[in-house]
Order: sequence, then structure tokens, then C-alpha cells
Amino acid sequence: MKILVTGATGYVGGRLIPELLSAGHEVRCLVRDASRMRDKWWSEKVETIEGDVLDEASLVGVFEGIESAYYLIHSLGGFQNDLISTEEQAAHNFGKAAHNEGVDRIIYLGGIEPTTVKTSKHLSSRIKTGEALRSSGVSVTEFRAGVIVGSGSLSFELVRYLSERVPVLITPKWVRTRTQPIGVRDVLSYLTAALTTPQSRDEIIEIGGSEVLSYADMFTIYADLRQLRRPILKVPVLTPKLSSLWVGLVTPINTKIARLLIDGLDNEVVVTNPVALTMFDIRPVNYSVAVSRALKRFDSDDVETYWSGSVSSGLSDNQIYSTLGESENLITEKNRIVVKTSPEAAFKVVTSLGGDTGWLYADFLWRLRGFIDTALGGVGMRKSRRSPTALQQGDTIDFWRVERVDAPNYLLLRAEMKLPGLAWLEFNISKQEDGKTSITQTAYYEPKGVAGLLYWYLFSLPHRFIFPGMLKQIGILAERQFQQTDS
Repeated sequence: MKILVTGATGYVGGRLIPELLSAGHEVRCLVRDASRMRDKWWSEKVETIEGDVLDEASLVGVFEGIESAYYLIHSLGGFQNDLISTEEQAAHNFGKAAHNEGVDRIIYLGGIEPTTVKTSKHLSSRIKTGEALRSSGVSVTEFRAGVIVGSGSLSFELVRYLSERVPVLITPKWVRTRTQPIGVRDVLSYLTAALTTPQSRDEIIEIGGSEVLSYADMFTIYADLRQLRRPILKVPVLTPKLSSLWVGLVTPINTKIARLLIDGLDNEVVVTNPVALTMFDIRPVNYSVAVSRALKRFDSDDVETYWSGSVSSGLSDNQIYSTLGESENLITEKNRIVVKTSPEAAFKVVTSLGGDTGWLYADFLWRLRGFIDTALGGVGMRKSRRSPTALQQGDTIDFWRVERVDAPNYLLLRAEMKLPGLAWLEFNISKQEDGKTSITQTAYYEPKGVAGLLYWYLFSLPHRFIFPGMLKQIGILAERQFQQTDS
């Protein structure tokens, strides 16, 4: 069968494609930026075509020869201002183009409709998307799932990071909300089985795991599997806004996405029609098994896709894309920007940081950190460099030391200030196929003991705007230098 898959750079789409290929199907991927497919091990086994579901003209010819199409596009990280209408329009454009080119069926993965009166903006957009696809006249199979559990999934990351990083879980009332988590492998099984299950046509099918749990249950089960003691303290005054700020502080999920997600955690999403169990020969696993599988992936460093993978596909010029991660006690804060400059111009700006130039953004905070270090008996700000622009291994820049420098693509600095752990600041600069330059800034921190973790919690909030702010200014100066050189 010749199949179209959208969301190929996203969490579910990126895992579905290998399943379809192994079943012998011919796969075409619709993506906004084909360059983001290069690192996929299966990229040469699929046909890739660029297009945008919000641009009707770009969809002409996309469905030629296609029998079934998977709609796995989700704008949780994108259209914040008018999420529902934008997702409806995207689905309408997709369905219309599919109908015009004779596609037999669309398979869509949405969310379970809550049993509560109030439905969150996030879940409403999922329901409206399904309605828009069905209005196209094409046969639609709509799967509705609740929490998807797998290494790298958004809901699982929320549970994982809060459980790992917070010794006492101070939680709002939504921890008592019931849900029916389902393992990502079971989701993939349903999605692929639909192709060969005729009775699934024109059906809305709710799918869930083998048990109904509260979020408190999910935190407890995760902690038990990791042999962590995590008491849960429920407080009635923790609003969705405060909860999202807290999630944004201690997890890689930014505050805007956390707010959309948390608004939906008040909604009970439980399978009310178990038709999936009779329609398909699939028996979903329980939450413990799904979590164990996900942890095994993390332990072997074999996370196939990550929830934020599709978010960066919309990264435009001069827009900062940030991620937070942790592996083997090493915390990473990564920021990336794409600018119209050359690697040489960008590298010149990066290697001029510190000294009389300063750190380009919130410089008073850098000076304050230097003053604190001096008071603690450390090296302090130093405010000195061997050269204003040139660097070599072993040079000092304020309270950093150059560990490695490879012009014009790489710089690694090691922190020499007093802190309970080890820290590095890394810059990777590379030229893209479109001629623009990508600048990736990564802060690494290896905490030592409880003091190390407390230090990270104390400084993680200012880091959230200091590092992106600095990178933004680096991009501006790099573009300016490139224009001056080019002229």
C-alpha cells in the first residue's frame, strides 16, 4: 500500500514510519523542512516532499497515488494565540486536498473526549481536528488516546522529570484526575492494524491501557520502579498558572506548553466505549510495563523520538529554540538559533565574549555572579583576556577557561568559579544547506550531592532568560558583522 505520513519529525510519526516500512508499505512523508529528515536512519527508504498544511497550494500533488494518509500533526508547541481555529483550518486543507486527489482513507490520532463539562483548549482542538477531517468526505478512522507513555513522550516526561527532580511532590487537585494511560507501542499497533481492518473505517475508536489511574498513581508507580521515595503533598491553592511555571522551571517543558497541558489535566479522559478490544487483536499493557519499557530505552540511550522534535521544525530565522535534558547526572540546557550570517562571523562574535565586551545580555547578573564568587574565595570575574578576539586552548575568559577551540565551528569553556559541581559552556556553529548558519549553545552542569542540585534549582530560573538572551544578541551581532563584510 502507498501511504502518506504527516508529522514524520514528531513523536508518534517518527516511530510509525519504521513500522509501516517493516510491513512492506511504500511511505511518502509530508514535512515542512526536508533537511530535518537527514538524521533519520530510514530517511533514504521513504519519499520526502515539502509542504505546509496551512498553505493549500503546497498540497497540490502531495496525495498522487496515495491510498491512505496518516494525520499526525499537532500544534501544541506552535499556534498559541488561536490554537483551535488554526488546527481546524490545517485539517480542513489536508482533508480537502486528500479528497480532490482520491485518497481512500485518513487515519487520525486525537485525544479522548473528556467526561467533564469543561474541556481544555488543547483537547478541544483535538476533537475539532477530527471533525474537520471528517467533513472532507474522505473516510476517516479516528483513534482517541489519553496519556501516551513512552521514552520521550510529553506526558511521560512530565511524570519522569517531576519524580526524578522533586523530593516532595507538592501537587494541585489534578493529581486526583483519572486517566487511562497507554503505551506508545500499543498506539503504534492500533495505527498500523487499522490499514487491514475494514470495520475501522468511519469509526471513532477510543484506546487506552489496561488500567485506569490517577496522576498520583502514575507518580507513585514511576517512583517505585525507580526505587525513589516521593511523598505526594496535595494543596488546593496551586493554580494552573503557578503549576505551569513550576513545570517550566524543573522540566524541559516550556511554560506555554505546560499551561496547555496542565489545563487538560483537570479533564478525566477514560475509555467509555471499549470497541477497540473487540475490533482489534491487541491487548494493551498496563502502566508499569509501559514505564519499564520507556526506562529501558533511556538506560540504553535508545530514545527513538522525542516530544519536542516537531516543535523545532517551525524554527524561523532569529527564533530561539530551547531544550532541557538530563542524562547520567549531567544536566544540559540547550539553545539554538538560525541566522543569516557565516560561521566565521558567528565564531568571531562568540570568541569575543567576556572581558571588556561582556556577555551581551543581563551583564549585571554576570558581574553579580563574579562578585559572589570573589566573596566565596573564588577567581571572581577577572575581567581579563589574553586577546580581545582570539582564543586558544588554556586561555581564561572571566571565570571560564578555554578547554577546546576549533575555528570557526566549536568552542568549549569550563567554569572555574566556586560551585558544587562541574560546569561547561559549549558553542557549536555550522552552515546549513540553505546558506544560513545554526548556532547551538549548550550549558552543561554536573551537580555533586544535594548542594549541587539545590544550586541548579536556584540558578535554573535566571538561566532560562540569560542564555537565550545572550544567544539572541550573538545572532544579531553576527548578522551585522556578516553584512559589513559582505558589503
